[in-house]
Amino acid sequence: MDNKAMFKLSYGLFVLTAKLGDKHNGCITNTAIQVTVEPNRIAFAVNKANYTHDMLCETKKFNISIISEEAKFDLFKHFGFQSGRDVDKFSDFADYAVSANGLAYVTKGTNAYISGEVISMTDLGTHTLFICDVTDMEVLSDASSATYEYYQNNIKEQAAPAKQEGKPAWRCKICGYIYEGEELPEDFICPWCKHPASDFEKIYI
Repeated sequence: MDNKAMFKLSYGLFVLTAKLGDKHNGCITNTAIQVTVEPNRIAFAVNKANYTHDMLCETKKFNISIISEEAKFDLFKHFGFQSGRDVDKFSDFADYAVSANGLAYVTKGTNAYISGEVISMTDLGTHTLFICDVTDMEVLSDASSATYEYYQNNIKEQAAPAKQEGKPAWRCKICGYIYEGEELPEDFICPWCKHPASDFEKIYI
């Protein structure tokens, strides 16, 4: 079975943002789709390991910023490769504004944002599926949306840090994260994209 077939699905890439108390937070997701027009509703799944997931479960409000092909790698790194449990992602991030619902949305490297409220949640094991009413939305630019395939072909290679040659390592086939070591623990979870050890390949660096 070729797991790369999944990359051919026409995913987009988004920054999902929420706010709990005074803290804004956001994470990268790739599953947002429109599910109905009347009423206008969208659906997306979020990994339970993401702090944004917990914030959204509590507040039921969010923004989704649609990432465009003009986005730089730093945007993916900022919202995808660190946890809001450990850092304040908006403390040193200037490229955002606050929408009518009081939540942040990303203004650079994006082409639109959608605001919404959760109306139902379904437990999917590692993820939760959120069904949501759209409450507001705005177009920010005419740049093309960055698909998951675009990420695989143009962004992922930048994710691999420079390493010394000759060492055994394991590379995540999803995001490019590299774990150094002869053996990868069976229960290892990628710290960047949260995929399991089965999505890693052995390499030498």
